[in-house]
Amino acid sequence: MTAQLLFFYFGGMTVAGAIVAVSAPNLVYSALALLLTFIHIAGIYILLNAEFIAAVQIIVYAGAILVLYLFVLMLFNPKQERHYIHKQYKAGIFLALVVMFLMVFAGYKTEILSLGGPVTVESVRAMGHTRVIGNALYTDYIFPFEIASLILLVAMFGAILLAGRGQRRIKGPAGRVDLSKRDEATKVLVRP
Repeated sequence: MTAQLLFFYFGGMTVAGAIVAVSAPNLVYSALALLLTFIHIAGIYILLNAEFIAAVQIIVYAGAILVLYLFVLMLFNPKQERHYIHKQYKAGIFLALVVMFLMVFAGYKTEILSLGGPVTVESVRAMGHTRVIGNALYTDYIFPFEIASLILLVAMFGAILLAGRGQRRIKGPAGRVDLSKRDEATKVLVRP
């Protein structure tokens, strides 16, 4: 009974945090709601006796990914992009509902929800969570693991290119950046 109540608490807070993270007008509130979501997902992993996954969830997502998200927020100009985001809001909600419907439909029409894996509860208890995850990740799923790392590498390069685009500097004599013309540089960079 206590486990069910905790699951409903963690699940409800996860969904509420995700909704606030997506719909909050203030980007800092969105980041804090995302942190709340990550922590409550780790709570669900603890209820599932997956302590290693919960620790990785806190370290990787609540730590590294959220810090990366905050760096992106620092580069983001909310005044310039706010109007564009609100114009696309209805289309985004519609597409999210369509994708969710297709995922649920595909799950019920195929056998993917009823498939069991080769790992049983007894084998996990005998070997330990970390060893089972390591064996599965680096033997059966090594190719998807490497593809995911390649996609993350491409995304990192794309972020670097997007962050560096448009940052032109006005150079003064001897090739140094002339700070007295900083206002002119911002007028060039920020277009209404």
